[in-house]
Amino acid sequence: MRNLLLCLVLICTSCGSIPREGHQEGVYDPYETFNRKSYRFTDAIDRRLLEPIADVYLKYVPEAIQRPVSNFYRNLSYPSVVLNSFLQGKIHQGFSDTMRFVINTTIGVGGLADMAGHMGFPEHNEDFGQTLAVWGMNSGSYLFIPIYGPSTSRDVADLPVSVFTDGLYYLAYVLSGPVIIPLAVLRIVDKRAGLSGPMKVRDESALDPYLFVREGYMQQREYLIHDGNLPASHYDDLLIDDSGLIADPEKTDSAP
Repeated sequence: MRNLLLCLVLICTSCGSIPREGHQEGVYDPYETFNRKSYRFTDAIDRRLLEPIADVYLKYVPEAIQRPVSNFYRNLSYPSVVLNSFLQGKIHQGFSDTMRFVINTTIGVGGLADMAGHMGFPEHNEDFGQTLAVWGMNSGSYLFIPIYGPSTSRDVADLPVSVFTDGLYYLAYVLSGPVIIPLAVLRIVDKRAGLSGPMKVRDESALDPYLFVREGYMQQREYLIHDGNLPASHYDDLLIDDSGLIADPEKTDSAP
């Protein structure tokens, strides 16, 4: 579910229709039949359970409360960012991420306030799937895991790493069940509420929601792996004309 929610962030900046067939060549989806069933199952749970709860949360909980809640959960999971920054060889960023986590956990009262951001320590987004990509591992086959959401045979390795680097996992040993369970549920509601807008864009724009989510996830992963600096080869599809052929750059430049 975490990746399902994460990938839909891209929908805000993505195109409003499904990709042309020629643009799907890079996605290896050998389990599409199973993946589509998993997608429909997860989507049904979202629509019947999570979406109504998220709508109530957005409607009745003041934004002044929603923002600290989001800050708190992002800070809880930030040790994973710190670890993977170092694993990717981003030493300076790793120390910056460490300081961000320490400052927000202490001065920021457990992360409720993003004090580190105000002090010049930017927030990053790193995970073990990105680390494996930096180490040279290919994405492998596309997977849609029930409840969890979209992934790949490479990115699924982030599951145990993200669990064991999550502060909520260790809080479970300290806090009692009546406390930790509502905290876990609130995290899910918070993530779903934050993506209510993108979810609606998907529903209104995509002719095939499954393809829309799949392409959005794969593009978003490439963006994260390259820290937003995509190689020139990733922009080749911008030169594809309506006939599906590669346009001549010289003719494109000389066009009025």
